[in-house]
Amino acid sequence: MINTYNESSLHKTIKTLYAQEVNGTTEVALNGHIYDIVAGKQIIEIQTGNLAKLLPKVLDSIEKGYKVKVVFPLVINKWIESTNEANNKVSLRRSPKKQSIYNIFDELTGLYPVLLNKKFKLDVVCINILEKRSIFEEPVQTLNKSRRFKKNWIKTGKELKEIISTQTFSKKEDYLNLIPKDVLPEFCAKSISQSLKKNKELPSSAAQKSHIMIWVLKHMDLLKETQIKNRSHYYTIK
Repeated sequence: MINTYNESSLHKTIKTLYAQEVNGTTEVALNGHIYDIVAGKQIIEIQTGNLAKLLPKVLDSIEKGYKVKVVFPLVINKWIESTNEANNKVSLRRSPKKQSIYNIFDELTGLYPVLLNKKFKLDVVCINILEKRSIFEEPVQTLNKSRRFKKNWIKTGKELKEIISTQTFSKKEDYLNLIPKDVLPEFCAKSISQSLKKNKELPSSAAQKSHIMIWVLKHMDLLKETQIKNRSHYYTIK
């Protein structure tokens, strides 16, 4: 197989599910790229982080006449399984961090130029995962030396536990529907944040995404600025 040496269990599982759905071929070398899945004139890329780096590949594929779907597995809940150097389980706990669909805006800052292209779709797959870690007696550095400070554990894998839901984004309404209805027609980042805080079905992290949400929607040319009041910028939907 091409390009699968460092592939995580999570990535492989999602890729297999989508390949079966479209009867596609995986790990295809085509037009100078390696694609996760190709089915006729449709390309599917599964990306577990840093969506921005996909932009050149997506634009080039669309220009060559392909429809492109990017699949982003968004971790809502995470359980952490730790094992020692003898590979014996030490602990299994649930991470206190919880995400929501609003976390997707962190990833869209580098992908917004293509989000409304007619040949592009984004699938956000909300999932629960099991993250595996190895525990060591002494602090260690990661293989890619990405840590500023050493820790006594290293991630060894991610496994899919459950698919909660899948939300497809292909047109402007799909993105605009994430603006809470009770703040319309004129809103600012603060009013969105306050509305999301009141929604008991969302984690507290959702309210923290109001500024980045407005930034992305502005750059998608979906919002019109109406006024500045009390140092807050107000907008309406175009």
